[in-house]
Amino acid sequence: DGCGHTVLGPESGTLASINYPQTSPNSTVCEWEIRVKPGQRVQLKFGDFDIDDSDSCHSSYLRVHNGIGPTRTEIGKYCGFGFQMDGLITSKSNEVTVQFMSGTHTSGRGFLATYSTTDKSDLITCLDNASHFSEPEFNKYCPAGCVIPFADISGTIPHGYRDSSSLCMAGVHAGVVSNTLGGQINVVISKGIPYYEGSLANNVTSKVGPLSTSLFTFKTSGCYGTLGMESGVIPDSQITASSILEWSDQTGQVNIWKPENARLKRVGPPWAAFVSDEYQWLQIDLNKEKRITGIVTTGSTLAEYYYYVSAYRILYSDDAQKWTAYREAGMDKDKIFQGNTELYQEVRNNFIPPIIARFFRINPLKWHQKIAMKVELLGCQFSIGRAPKITVPPPPRNKNDDKNVDFSDDFIHSVKTSLQTDKTTFTPEIKNTTVTPSVTKDVALAAVLVPVLVMVFTTLILILVCAWHWRNRKKKTEGTYDLPYWDRAGWWKGMKQFFPTKSAEHEETPVRYSNSEISHLRPREVPTMLQTESAEYAEPLVGGIVGTLHQRSTFKPEEGKEASYADLDPYNSPIQEVYHAYAEPLPITGPEYATPIIMDMSSHPSTPLGIPSISTFKAAGNQAPPLVGTYNKLLSRTDSTSSAQALYDTPKGQPGPGATDELVYQVPQSVAHSTGSKDE
Repeated sequence: DGCGHTVLGPESGTLASINYPQTSPNSTVCEWEIRVKPGQRVQLKFGDFDIDDSDSCHSSYLRVHNGIGPTRTEIGKYCGFGFQMDGLITSKSNEVTVQFMSGTHTSGRGFLATYSTTDKSDLITCLDNASHFSEPEFNKYCPAGCVIPFADISGTIPHGYRDSSSLCMAGVHAGVVSNTLGGQINVVISKGIPYYEGSLANNVTSKVGPLSTSLFTFKTSGCYGTLGMESGVIPDSQITASSILEWSDQTGQVNIWKPENARLKRVGPPWAAFVSDEYQWLQIDLNKEKRITGIVTTGSTLAEYYYYVSAYRILYSDDAQKWTAYREAGMDKDKIFQGNTELYQEVRNNFIPPIIARFFRINPLKWHQKIAMKVELLGCQFSIGRAPKITVPPPPRNKNDDKNVDFSDDFIHSVKTSLQTDKTTFTPEIKNTTVTPSVTKDVALAAVLVPVLVMVFTTLILILVCAWHWRNRKKKTEGTYDLPYWDRAGWWKGMKQFFPTKSAEHEETPVRYSNSEISHLRPREVPTMLQTESAEYAEPLVGGIVGTLHQRSTFKPEEGKEASYADLDPYNSPIQEVYHAYAEPLPITGPEYATPIIMDMSSHPSTPLGIPSISTFKAAGNQAPPLVGTYNKLLSRTDSTSSAQALYDTPKGQPGPGATDELVYQVPQSVAHSTGSKDE
């Protein structure tokens, strides 16, 4: 008299003390004998353990034995309040005896335990929920018997279940495991939602739940699509019934609740039987063998007609002649499915294992007022590779030879309405897919894919246009040679105003230097070495040190340190060690040589008599300009102290002294010349 909730399956099960989770009564005892297949062993796991230990396990305890009967041997004896059992208790054989003894006590919930064969290494109990596991996805084995009255779940498929819900009980509600067999579940954790719906499915009621931080769903095979009742893929001619309710109302209008009205979510009356007894049925021809995994039912959905079916059983056939009643694996009785409890709510039941058949029948066993219902079948196409009946010839099936044949034949003969469906031939079976055989599925898929493809192609076109526009804009701004902004021709032209210009009083006389003279010059005196090779770049004069460049002279810049542009005024800046600055490459359509820069050397005290004051450099072809004249060294400007008194002449085109047509800017004339220049 101490046994509580108990389900002993062939591979797993659940057992609990009486009144659990309330205090167990005094002086009670219960003994469970567990057997699994020969060659296997049993493992036992406790979900909760709370047994009074005031007398050191003398009168209240739980004892586990190897074997059954007089030859059994004790594995252990356990008691204690809130006792934590680490690990599993494993037997040495395929048989185990569990004995619970409750003596005199004032508190203690008793216990709840689950068992399975030892090959189920990831066994959990019916009390485990998603919050007990930290992994975002995990696999666990649920034992049989986890539909317990003291556990709650909130949510439904496909939205998910609240994280406080029992994993295994939610698995039964979702239809992924059987309560009588147990099974493997694949759980995925995700972010919670503000509201969880309640529903009735597989004899499990899910309650409405509030917001939670997380929820969980189950990974399945995907074979849960609708098979065509609601969508109309199954035509009216393939829906038949044992009888049809027909009557005339007060206005004289004839009302006929035909079988084709039994489509879930269709507005209007349902199918209803003319006679309400246990011999009525609703039959659906799927046109070919399908894998049927579930069924959803409602009542009349008409408030003035409070009709619904509360219990039914399922029969199936390949030829509409011989029928087999559905039974769970290992069970010797027909399974009775719980139906509706009112006329509106949708109630789902799943078939584990699934049904493989073409013809499907619903046989109402209990109802409210009249037999009336709307239905939808769940499943997918049937795959030959997965068919358990693949080796059996099509028309006669071995399963029709068992005792279900006699029961089905008696049931069919007892129905007063004759069978209207003709015998069908075997149809080829096609590959299994999870796509529901509904024409609306293809339309919905196209409605999603077409906008997505349009958006993708539009984005690609915009990217290409923007890249082309940016490339053209870059070419326009950077020019042909792609030089930095500060190193363009415009900069060089602007810098020409800082250099000495040609005097109008003298004629141009080229001054050339030999390599021997250049070799004696120091770095601060010579900004660059003249090269014997041909040059593409004109050498700019820096600081007014050298004379001037004759028109159409070209010099290749010397390799070495980079040019410095810190001091642009040659008269106010000290002489720097490095003067290199490269001119802009000569344009294709412009002159071949750089514009000459003329410098007045007449005022310098070291200028020999008889030598013209105007000097220019000219380099023609690939030959370096030879030295002409009597210069022994290049002259440098004095420091900024003497240039502070310099006055500048008027540029070309303005009235002033010494203006000629040949000069752009003239060299500033010193009011008081320095007595000499520094030679360093």
